[in-house]
Amino acid sequence: MAEQSAHDKYEFKKKLEGLRDKKGRSTELISLYIPADKQISDVTNQLKDEHGQAANIKSKLTKTNVQGAIESLLSRLRYLSKVPDNGIVYFTGAVDIGANKTSMESESIVPPDPIITYKYHCDSTFYLEPLEDMLKDKRTFGLLVMDRREATIGMLIGKKIEYFRRLTSTVPGKQRKGGQSAHRFQQLRLIAIHDFYKRIGDAASEVYLTVDHKDFNGILIGGPSPTKEEFYAGEFLHHELQRKILGLFDVGYTDESGLSELVNNATEKLQDLELTEQKQVVRDFFDELISDSGKAAYGEDQVRANLEIGSVAVLLLSEDLRAERITTKCSVCGYESKRTRKWKPGETAPTAGNCPTCGSSLEVSDVTDIVDEFSELCDQSGTKVSFVSTDFDEGTQLMNAFGGIAAILRYNTGI
Repeated sequence: MAEQSAHDKYEFKKKLEGLRDKKGRSTELISLYIPADKQISDVTNQLKDEHGQAANIKSKLTKTNVQGAIESLLSRLRYLSKVPDNGIVYFTGAVDIGANKTSMESESIVPPDPIITYKYHCDSTFYLEPLEDMLKDKRTFGLLVMDRREATIGMLIGKKIEYFRRLTSTVPGKQRKGGQSAHRFQQLRLIAIHDFYKRIGDAASEVYLTVDHKDFNGILIGGPSPTKEEFYAGEFLHHELQRKILGLFDVGYTDESGLSELVNNATEKLQDLELTEQKQVVRDFFDELISDSGKAAYGEDQVRANLEIGSVAVLLLSEDLRAERITTKCSVCGYESKRTRKWKPGETAPTAGNCPTCGSSLEVSDVTDIVDEFSELCDQSGTKVSFVSTDFDEGTQLMNAFGGIAAILRYNTGI
């Protein structure tokens, strides 16, 4: 997903939500995953075989719907001259729309990541797991907190901290036993410390070398001084991992709670990590709001007004925002109105109602996603767009308290 823009990711996620909500009455919904190296002729031949086998389905309605879906796929494949580099996925079938009715629907998606395996899947729901996996933040950081008594090995996977290993040492305390020379005791202690560092390095290397190198962004090491510095200088990690150390950070705990402390203390190093950036932009918005500087706007109407005059520096949109702008017109008297409605997967098309001026039936002339509308306005004025997850408290507050729409302004507009 690294090559995908925030807006593309939003659109991809929204499309999956719409597909997830669709249901068939029986095993009538077909999901077809075609990787880039698959020959279209081979796919066509298999679909023809599936069409023939569908003739054996006992239910006449199910048989008709399945064969109709396959015929729709065959028709679409005729116009596909080459499979895209990341492959392509088709979703086709008779979707239950209520009132004992179905609608034959088709959707195609070119995914943000390559499709690995060819798959033909027939069920009462669309098969979305491979695409949903692509939504997960795959960036991973190794987390290691340690002192001379214990060490804890974990990872920051996307936005979640996971614990993997804990080690304890046999390093003797600084007070030597009677009858032992100070020099001898110190030598034994240094050997024990070295052995413990080596055990930590071996265990951490074992954990981190199993991670896909494309998603492994680096290692953060925490602990008191001089422990972490000694460990780093001694190069106890595998040589490939040693180069991935991003920094050393002071932490007070070396158990599992130390992993969270390490992430918090390493904020600057994680500036490119999506969640950290999101937290910072929401904090900046709250700072402007609390300071009463006039450079904070929120809510659809206030933010739109500022976008239209180009005064927005940063637009904050919740990843959970689902809303569309509906334009209705009267063909008789020319009356026009715009309204916004919250969008939900599987919701029916918006209705127009009657003209308040002449009483004639209104027509829906345009339906635009709010995110698309605002993104276009941002492009015109060079405004940065930041999509904010609801996976942390401030992100949830942005959605619940501010409707998922907020802005940091370039100047106080008085709007």
